[in-house]
Amino acid sequence: MAASDPTPAGTPAPDAVKILIAGGFGVGKTTMVGSVSEIVPLRTEEPLTTAGLGVDDLDGIPDKQATTVALDFGRITIGDDLVLYLFGTPGQQRFWFMWNDLAIGALGAVVLVDVRRPESSFAAIDFFERRKIPFVVGVNGFYGEHPYEPDEIREALALPEHTPVLLFDARERASCRDVLIGLLDQLIATSAR
Repeated sequence: MAASDPTPAGTPAPDAVKILIAGGFGVGKTTMVGSVSEIVPLRTEEPLTTAGLGVDDLDGIPDKQATTVALDFGRITIGDDLVLYLFGTPGQQRFWFMWNDLAIGALGAVVLVDVRRPESSFAAIDFFERRKIPFVVGVNGFYGEHPYEPDEIREALALPEHTPVLLFDARERASCRDVLIGLLDQLIATSAR
């Protein structure tokens, strides 16, 4: 056993599961990955510049200062036998071409929704439905508020009954963990169907 190998000889390595954290521009993907990751997350954030004027839609998020230009990456260990690798997708339409590559090997996804701008999440929902990648919808409570019930959000987004809609706060680790557990429950239910 090498000095840098933390797995004792004969102990099986944990299963690694790739999960995408997706959604529109400014819905909280980077915040969620950073909140729940047990490692310092890899971030590819860059400051918003005048080059994005007229390209990046800042309606509803006028204080946004930076944006993800490739991906966010984090890790969370669920148990001795399971590790989740989290890949946060870029939100702007000009970077959506990367989603196809990021989705390769993904077991499931969390689609984040900002109820102030629900239309920003339609493309992500469509992306996973078309590829038949199981997902849950995480409704990020900006300012700690959730003005709508999950059933109202499900109806507004035209989601099937079997797609979980979970209220959470992307700034809180336990809340993000609960959404990931909801996704794991969805993956188990999907495999049983």
